[in-house]
Amino acid sequence: MHRSTKILRVFQAYLKKWRERTREPGLTILLIIEAALIFLIIPLAGMGAIPSLIVPAMFVLWVIGILVVTLRSNVAAIVVLIAVALSPFGTIVHAKNPSMLTEWLAACGQLLAITALSLVIAKAVFGPGRVTFHRVQGAVLLYLNFALCFFVIYRLLDALVPTAFNGLPPSGAEYGSGAALLYFSFSTLTTLGYGDITPLHPLARNLANLEAVIGQLYPVTLLARLVSLELEHRRQSRNG
Repeated sequence: MHRSTKILRVFQAYLKKWRERTREPGLTILLIIEAALIFLIIPLAGMGAIPSLIVPAMFVLWVIGILVVTLRSNVAAIVVLIAVALSPFGTIVHAKNPSMLTEWLAACGQLLAITALSLVIAKAVFGPGRVTFHRVQGAVLLYLNFALCFFVIYRLLDALVPTAFNGLPPSGAEYGSGAALLYFSFSTLTTLGYGDITPLHPLARNLANLEAVIGQLYPVTLLARLVSLELEHRRQSRNG
């Protein structure tokens, strides 16, 4: 019994060290996967230039990256696992039997995963300590997550209210990738706004306004926080 307890403690200590070592590099890996998914895989899938199975494969890699980053938080890891179970289930069931319930299941699963990941990243990025390159990449990843979060909500709203947006391509023209609404989300977050896709429903307009405000305030808040963290770290290094 005593030996088993000792082995368990050694394993827990090793797991803790592994979590610490992989958390920040995991942010870099996750940023690469998410950027490839957003700016390469989804648009190419929308054009029909690559097999549609690549999108789920990249999603699996994305989930693995999320689990690596969130393992340090047991609660976040459990939330991610629940989200991973909900999202594919909702997507598969919706493909066979489309309904508002399956739309809600898929959207809630995706939002849970993005939210859990974002909270863990925010803790790593804005927490005390030295500002490393991995933390800066985590800040970029958090910015991308804002766009992904609103993208999921826009897709759900478009499914619930087909006239919520003007300028979207015909149904089925994007092989189910939602590339147009992803483009709209990033255009709104960066306040670029070409005007080719416009929100018509009051809720869609309010969400677009909220996303634009976040897109403007986040970089300013991030810069101020990172500068203060670096100055605090240098001051502590000199005093120490």
